[in-house]
Amino acid sequence: MANPPDTPAVTRAPSAATAGEIGQPGATSQASRPARPGRTEPGGRPLFLLTIVIGLCLGLPVAVIVVRAVLDGSLATAVTDRVVLDALVLSLVTTAVSLLVTIVAGLPLAFVLARRQFRGRALLEAVIDLPIVLPPSVAGLALLLTLGREGLLGKPLSALGIELPFTTVAVVLAQAFVSAPFFIRSARLGFASIDRHLEDAARVDGATEAQLFRSISLPLAGSALAAGLVMSWARSLGEFGATIMFAGNVEGKTQTLPLVVYSEFTGGNLDGSIAAAAILVLAAFGVLVAVRVLHWGHVLDLRSLS
Repeated sequence: MANPPDTPAVTRAPSAATAGEIGQPGATSQASRPARPGRTEPGGRPLFLLTIVIGLCLGLPVAVIVVRAVLDGSLATAVTDRVVLDALVLSLVTTAVSLLVTIVAGLPLAFVLARRQFRGRALLEAVIDLPIVLPPSVAGLALLLTLGREGLLGKPLSALGIELPFTTVAVVLAQAFVSAPFFIRSARLGFASIDRHLEDAARVDGATEAQLFRSISLPLAGSALAAGLVMSWARSLGEFGATIMFAGNVEGKTQTLPLVVYSEFTGGNLDGSIAAAAILVLAAFGVLVAVRVLHWGHVLDLRSLS
């Protein structure tokens, strides 16, 4: 039976899809609307400005050193200064050797810490991290009391004719002592983040433990290893306190570039101190930028060795 003429027809509210099709306002929810190009999240601009301010606060003092050294000509003069050049070469050589020592000693230690659970593991990790929080002068004094001529291990070494303090070897040991924890921490996290199922699959395919470590573990942890190497090298390059306490400040023998900055400054040669500091800044900054441009993992991409 048809509805009486005076009975109003029942109408339905248009659905969201229908409303969207006919262009009714408010038809689509706020969440379903596409984001506008260039739209920033609430609070994004203040955070961006804060980031810029903090970046300037951190970078401006370092930039002042480099700009000052360039404008007053001290940087060009320092390039031909024998003292600065000797210190630069010594710094590069000793940091390279200390990095090699760190890799040889730290890589297996990091792997064990990442894969093994044993009693005293937390205490061992605390001991490894201790040089990070110790003042460098305390680290140098600890090395001197341990390996010095009258130190705990120094006396037996002296009886064998081995003298470590105030030698170039002491510079390497001081650098490795304060910088190795950075590599070990990063390498441990890298090894711990590897999916163990991949290694188990390689074992099923017949890979030996050596092949597994070289072809699976090292490449997958490559980014973390590269980051740790760079941080360790940068820490070695800037090492001052432990070096001067344990190795001294002997020109051409133990005087690294940070010690030249200190010596020139205390000797009243401000321009020489600024120039040496600028070289140190440029060397460290150049390596850090290069590694970031190459991306962490590309530095230690060892898959070609497998």
